[in-house]
Amino acid sequence: MQIKHLIISIFLLFVGSSSNEETIAWSNMRKLTWKDFKGSPNPNSDAVALTASGITFGYSVKTAGKRIIGYKTSVQAHFYPDKSWYLSEKADDYILAHEQLHFDITELYVRKFKQQLKRLVVNQNIKTQMKQIHIAINEALDKTQKMYDQQTNHSINVEAQYYWENYIKEELKKLDTFKS
Repeated sequence: MQIKHLIISIFLLFVGSSSNEETIAWSNMRKLTWKDFKGSPNPNSDAVALTASGITFGYSVKTAGKRIIGYKTSVQAHFYPDKSWYLSEKADDYILAHEQLHFDITELYVRKFKQQLKRLVVNQNIKTQMKQIHIAINEALDKTQKMYDQQTNHSINVEAQYYWENYIKEELKKLDTFKS
């Protein structure tokens, strides 16, 4: 029972995404279901399921002449149904919960990103600073996703899975003011 995870990070300002691509924004009111996984399974993979989720980030700056005097950002966790898949004969609610937690981890890093963006003070290097934070957040997200799969052995280690579920739940609570 091996599960792989794919992280997709889209920087909206520089990397275009298909406006027709279906996405599901993270919400504490909506959990993933197997119906959300619409991609075709990879026949060369040992995985039972694959979750494609990532952070979408965009910003705008307000200028007066050549000086930056303000900025706005948009940061969200998204799930990509057409890039996510599962093997129906092997998937169950336990594996779905493992996949949901990958999406929850993405939301956790959205909140961390928003927290760091809120601390920024308007200056002439704000765009560079936002890009640097974006890169650092995505690197930390990728590291955490890999650690989650490694420590849970892709959901096989039930105790580790339980630990991670509680850990992420508590971390999300700590950053509740930044929720999507």
